[in-house]
Amino acid sequence: MRCFRPLVHVASVIAIAAACLSLPTKSSANLQYLPRQTDAGANFLVVSGEFESTDDIADFNKAIRDSNASAVFFQSRGGNVVKAMQLGRAIRALGISTIQIRGIDCASACSLAFMGGTQRYAEPGSIGVHKSSFADTSGLSVEDAVSVVQQLTAEVIAYMTEMGVDPALLQLSLQYDSSDIRYLSGSEMERYRMALSLADKSPGAAAVSSYAPSSVGQDGSSFSPAGSQGNSNVASLDPSSSAQYAQPDLSIPLARSGRVQHPKGTVQLKAGPETGTRTVAIVPNGTKVTVLADTDKWFQVRAGGRIGYMHHSWVWIEQYNAAPFGKRFVQVKSFDNLTETREYIRTSPLPLVAYLATNGWFAITLEQTFDGDSAAPLLTQLKASGSIPDDSVMTYGNALVRKVCCTP
Repeated sequence: MRCFRPLVHVASVIAIAAACLSLPTKSSANLQYLPRQTDAGANFLVVSGEFESTDDIADFNKAIRDSNASAVFFQSRGGNVVKAMQLGRAIRALGISTIQIRGIDCASACSLAFMGGTQRYAEPGSIGVHKSSFADTSGLSVEDAVSVVQQLTAEVIAYMTEMGVDPALLQLSLQYDSSDIRYLSGSEMERYRMALSLADKSPGAAAVSSYAPSSVGQDGSSFSPAGSQGNSNVASLDPSSSAQYAQPDLSIPLARSGRVQHPKGTVQLKAGPETGTRTVAIVPNGTKVTVLADTDKWFQVRAGGRIGYMHHSWVWIEQYNAAPFGKRFVQVKSFDNLTETREYIRTSPLPLVAYLATNGWFAITLEQTFDGDSAAPLLTQLKASGSIPDDSVMTYGNALVRKVCCTP
């Protein structure tokens, strides 16, 4: 069982942040780990310098043990992306919080290391992102260079998902060249689940979070910030309490209209509700269909002036409320009951949700939906790292009706 350090109280966060204001602002070339302590006796570590491929993460682990630090600050303008993700995973494994203030910047690859925090706090303007070069592609052919960048991009997306950060943040960062830095506002940090904003340092404001369920007392002493205990879906910080879930709507709306949506780009309009029946027509993606009847797993439809049958998984239905047309899911598991569905999501380190399917089962997917270009490499990377089962699939989710889990 993974052991995590005690949750950082809001007052401790502010005290540590104040102590860091006196730190020097110049970063050295290689990573250094500087132990610090507040007047109240809270131990923390400052990771300073640039991330290099030669950095030994074992040195970081030793520095945490020696200092008994419960939080990490960064003073870094970035560096090697892969090494930053390695440090982020080390932070997560140790159960350490990450905190950032404007006085000491964390930018570029450093933002990836910051994501490792089991709790994440940051002042607006303290974390910068931009387009990364990812790797030295000099000497490679254009084809090989593109392949390297695509692979590393997939690894970054997988890492962000693993840490409970919205991969859409990567899309924002790609809008800014490596010579420019885009510093995140407090609202953006919360929107992308990057950090709990310290814009307003009152305990009540610190508890406000749109991305993690909270259980907050009058003094703000108990709350669940981004990535708490490695799971952004944790409903309560009290391990003795059991999460109570609202009863979801398990009704399935009558399908009346939709559009063809299939990975191959076209579907066969069949003469009957079986794949072995005669093909009436070939219908391309995006074609509007009118649903005339629903026979178990097949719709009888009118498409392009022809009448025939299409499987549920071939048609995006307008009356369902799963995802916009054209988006893809990464589906990792399915159960025939809500009890197992909720337990699987509750114990997963990944941000997962569940959808009611037209067959009455519950499909568990990554919380985010993706464009096809990003879903495929993400699926491959998550399987390779063992983060999701080998039989996980990329799907349009046409048979998914609505999100049903997990709302506390």
